Amino acid sequence: MTDVTDYTFATAVVERSRSVPVVVDLWADWCGPCKTLGPILARVVEETAGGVELATVDIEANPQIKEAFRVQSIPAVYAFVDGKIVSQFTGALPEAQLRTFVQNLLGTVVDTASVVAAGDEESLREALAVDLSKVEIAVALGELLVTTNRAAEAVELLTPHEHQLAAKTVLARARLSLAGIRLDGDLDETLARLLEQALLDEAVRTQFLQILDALGPLDPRYVSFRRQLANRLY
Repeated sequence: MTDVTDYTFATAVVERSRSVPVVVDLWADWCGPCKTLGPILARVVEETAGGVELATVDIEANPQIKEAFRVQSIPAVYAFVDGKIVSQFTGALPEAQLRTFVQNLLGTVVDTASVVAAGDEESLREALAVDLSKVEIAVALGELLVTTNRAAEAVELLTPHEHQLAAKTVLARARLSLAGIRLDGDLDETLARLLEQALLDEAVRTQFLQILDALGPLDPRYVSFRRQLANRLY
């Protein structure tokens, strides 16, 4: 259990919750139900053997936290996972309900690096079921779908992330695959030909940019041909 202040909240709760779920107990010395809830909540969290951590906040001593949570009544308990509030309650719940609240948090933090390194479809899908916002996991699964000729599934999966750089390359490959466009052969010649056509045809320009996105920013042609297009257009 950690006593958290206005100055330590960002590190002790928000950042810490990216590694392990953190339960935040807002209390005050004058609050009778807080004194009832606190020890029971601490015991229930301790039962997880480090799977969940508890942070307590005296709202009278920490006005910034009180203001941030817009506290109306206490005890007020919030569960943080991956920097976000995922569940909460107000009042002194019975022990059985507290245990359910805490147990539901176990396994909610995804070890992204390990899941991506494993690379198998089952693990990737299970991780996404826990947290759909994990772009790295979505990209890894999308890449697997493209390589196993399921480009349509990859497009559906990655389209919500299309404005994030990490997803653009795989999403572009998936869309090109659906269009029957391959990235092998004399690609430099193909890009040079499309560059000329892209100046006059918006559909060709879109395809041209998709090919560059599929190559990715580490490919020297990505920068070179984008610069050539920009110079000719503007």
